[in-house]
Amino acid sequence: MSPDIGGQAGPRETVMAPLAGWATPLSELPDPVFAGLVLGDGVAIDPVDQVLRAPCDGTITMLHRAHHALTLRTAAGADILMHIGLDTVELNGVGFTPHVAAGQQVRQGDALISFDAASIAGRVKSLLSPVIVTAGDRTFTVANRSQGREVKTGEAIFTIAPDSAAPEAGWTTAPASAEVTRDVVLRIPTGLHARPAGLISAAARGFQADTAVAFRSSRANARSSVSLMGLGAQAGDTVTLIASGADAEPALDAIAALLSEGHGFEAAEPAPHPAPVAATPKAEPSPPFDPGTEQVLSGVAAVPGRAVGTAFPLHTDRVDVAEYGAEPAVEHDTLHRALAAAQAALQAEIGRAPAGSPQAEILGAHLAFVEDPDLVGAADATIAAGKSAGFAWSGAIDRQIDILRGLGIDRMAERTDDLRDVGRRVLQAISGKAQEAVVLPPRAVLLADDLLPSQFAALPSDGIAGIALARGGRTSHVVIMAASLGIPTLVAVGPGLARVPEGAPVILDAEAGTLRAFPEAETLARTEASVTAARERAATQLHAAAADCRLVDGTRIEVAANLGGEADIPEALARGAEGCGLLRSEFLFLDRVTAPSEDVQFATYQRIAEGLQGRPLIIRTLDAGADKPLPYLDLPPEENPALGLRGVRVGLWRPELLRAQFRAILRVQPAGQCRIMLPMIALLEEIRAARALFDEVRAELGHTAPVQLGIMVEVPSAALMAATLAAEADFFSIGSNDLTQYTLAMDRGNPLLARQMDGLHPAILRLIATTCDGARRHKRWVGVCGGIASLPRAAAVLVGLGVTELSATASAIPAVKALLRTLSTQDCARVARRALQLDSAEAVHRLLGETWPEV
Repeated sequence: MSPDIGGQAGPRETVMAPLAGWATPLSELPDPVFAGLVLGDGVAIDPVDQVLRAPCDGTITMLHRAHHALTLRTAAGADILMHIGLDTVELNGVGFTPHVAAGQQVRQGDALISFDAASIAGRVKSLLSPVIVTAGDRTFTVANRSQGREVKTGEAIFTIAPDSAAPEAGWTTAPASAEVTRDVVLRIPTGLHARPAGLISAAARGFQADTAVAFRSSRANARSSVSLMGLGAQAGDTVTLIASGADAEPALDAIAALLSEGHGFEAAEPAPHPAPVAATPKAEPSPPFDPGTEQVLSGVAAVPGRAVGTAFPLHTDRVDVAEYGAEPAVEHDTLHRALAAAQAALQAEIGRAPAGSPQAEILGAHLAFVEDPDLVGAADATIAAGKSAGFAWSGAIDRQIDILRGLGIDRMAERTDDLRDVGRRVLQAISGKAQEAVVLPPRAVLLADDLLPSQFAALPSDGIAGIALARGGRTSHVVIMAASLGIPTLVAVGPGLARVPEGAPVILDAEAGTLRAFPEAETLARTEASVTAARERAATQLHAAAADCRLVDGTRIEVAANLGGEADIPEALARGAEGCGLLRSEFLFLDRVTAPSEDVQFATYQRIAEGLQGRPLIIRTLDAGADKPLPYLDLPPEENPALGLRGVRVGLWRPELLRAQFRAILRVQPAGQCRIMLPMIALLEEIRAARALFDEVRAELGHTAPVQLGIMVEVPSAALMAATLAAEADFFSIGSNDLTQYTLAMDRGNPLLARQMDGLHPAILRLIATTCDGARRHKRWVGVCGGIASLPRAAAVLVGLGVTELSATASAIPAVKALLRTLSTQDCARVARRALQLDSAEAVHRLLGETWPEV
């Protein structure tokens, strides 16, 4: 390799082909990380020989443990990564023979790695081998690429030269000896998606040190949320933190805490199967629907509710950009003015959003994109090559979208909408075309192919009656924002949505999953009257919700709320909750690297008890396992986790966890406000073992006040053995969701079985009746904290079966109380007896609809 001075800030170095074969642009690789230049620039070679040779003189700085890749550092400090094939790391070294070691100096042409192409080719995605200049202590420009042709080993494939500009933001020229590294196990449940990546990058920007996160063969600037997401690191992966500079250690401490403890990041949303996405056809658009004919479109319910209103199609204006613009300095200034404008607008919108709201968090992730050094740096580099600011920014966004989609991770792919949104916002600022204010008609039902968070945030939410999207998913950011405001929403309605003209009268029924355009006048009037009556009825019910719930014969039915944490208390009390019938204590155990201490648990339970102002508080002990895995528990691998170590079995397997939780609850004052509930009891031995541990803890604490220790009835064996278990348990609380799942042998998360997974199936009702009969023999009370307790008609049937406590979602409490106050014990028992004799859940629903049609 020979220096070639001329027009560069330093000597130009020539990199030779390490393999003979067909030289290909990186953009054509079937790997988004390499194709998107995330790791660096260069070329790829489809090899025809089987020995990788040194492309220039240098030092081997890294030889991967799988022997499929290594890095060579040139005299000028450029790091050249050579990666034989794609996905070859999965071969774990089989088929590769290294001839060098890290730290060894080599000459151009020296053999580095031999490989068996024949055995490897059929086991990996591709033998295409990238040769790239990675981000190092200095940035380099790659030029004069040889690609789209055959090359021989030792033939020049590109040149590199140090950039004349200052080093990239966030990277300095600190010597390698100043680097500090640390391995960390990633504990963020959802991996490095937009929000945690944005928070980590923000933390990194608070230090002067250069920081990076390395994962597998990739290294990301820790100040770049885009690069962090591009790593594709998931919960349980080990990543390496790298820092150099005066405050390297504190920087690593801050980033390591975010990665390893996971505090502040949400647990995975329960949506095991994404909603179907309707593809938009390429054909000519169909004509609008005829105003004289009712049209019914089907979609997927995303936010429940019904709305009657006027169709308001919302279109996303495309911002056209020219490939070429003015001088690079002018275009650079244009881009950075637009970024500053977008940043100011986002900060203003965040300031207007309620603190801690979904809107504020989502917009905060968008702000991290606008400030992202890798996105901005990629755009700046394109501008330096002679392109316009808009073209450069659009290209940087598109490349990153391709990378996220290519990772094969649903959550990452859904976040591409956020990138599109940020891209559009900045392009509008570049074009100088401000987003026009949208004037909504009264009771507007928004119709759109898809809706970006910025579009939604710009609209007056009090003027939106409903939302219907042709595409979109149930976990998109717009749906999260709509749900926080209680706006009924349908997604995946399909291309027919575009045929609904502006101003058309529509009925959006997210309960039924339908959108009716041009409904018959009678249907429209009836539905509108029903929605209005329901709204007025809800207001009346809410006004009366604070009073205790009693049947007309005076029977007391306690209606409490299910709580997921302290933040749920105000809403629950405002809706008339008479206490907490289920506190899901696992919220304290999720998103952590270790279990919460006894003191942390006690402080939390005490605050919740005080927030309930003396009302009863039933705390369910840790219900881990199955759909709520906790990495730090090191649960053994299970073929069927739903039937394995979960619920109380985890506490008995790890008694120190259950003991600490018992101690924390027993310390809460006033004594007796808290009741304790054991989840997933299936055997008599389980409750006996748990009670023995409970009694030990009480004795240790000298706790003498009576405390109720009850169990959840979630499996058929517990219901069938209720009379026996009632001798050991102080109360029963029926978890109807799991009881239905285990009785009907249907996965509660399987959307294909959703219609059949019904807690009002006669088999479930009979098990509930058996539970109540067994409890009565020992004068124990029975509650229900599953989904059917939140359905007013179902609640009446439960009371008829012998249930005296209901724990519902806060929003359902006023309606549940309102119906029960109109009934007697005999009314409820009569309908319950009829329901027990029916042969299907559908028949039970029909009976309840005929009995209480006004509900």
